[in-house]
Amino acid sequence: MQLLTEEIKNKAKKQYKKGSSLNQDVVAKFFDPTGSWTWYLMNIADDEDYAWGIVKGHDVELGSFSINELKSLRLPFGLSIERDRFFEPIKAKVVYDGLTQGKHY
Repeated sequence: MQLLTEEIKNKAKKQYKKGSSLNQDVVAKFFDPTGSWTWYLMNIADDEDYAWGIVKGHDVELGSFSINELKSLRLPFGLSIERDRFFEPIKAKVVYDGLTQGKHY
């Protein structure tokens, strides 16, 4: 599956200058179909690799992650990291606050 569509790239690049600020949208959601990790993309550099977002793993954190690393992960049963095709952009603060309270997006 293609993690970044042109629409997602354009939205994420426009927000890059906002860094880790929660005053922006989450524009895409990536997940491990064999585990519990989820990456919520807020913005991305022009190189289309260096990304900022909310990461839900063992804890909920704000931080950077590599799109290329997500693409290269090979999971059990021949699976890979997926993009939630039905995810709609939502304010990052709503996602972060909800995740820290146990909600799912």
